[in-house]
Amino acid sequence: MTGNGKSAKPRKIPLRRCTGCGESFPKKELIRVVRGPDGTVSLDFTGKAGGRGAYVCKKTACFKKARKQNRFKTALEVNIPDEVLSALEEKIALCEKEEAEKAAAKRAD
Repeated sequence: MTGNGKSAKPRKIPLRRCTGCGESFPKKELIRVVRGPDGTVSLDFTGKAGGRGAYVCKKTACFKKARKQNRFKTALEVNIPDEVLSALEEKIALCEKEEAEKAAAKRAD
């Protein structure tokens, strides 16, 4: 409660749509691929880099679907370098591994 007797409004959580599965998730749960103003494509883990962005959730199946159907290319309106796609695939695999380890540790408790 604030000093004036009114309760504080809960903060609005920004949602973004995954280019692979099409589901909406909180922005922080997704990985952003961004095309900067100069046309370079890179990964943006902060979600604050300037430019046009496309989001993908941290599931290999979603990444593969988006890649197969050229959804990153369509969303960013530019060809995506293989190095960026490879780095994204590695990051998603790492995230899935970490999630599996957390789930296994939680079950062990």
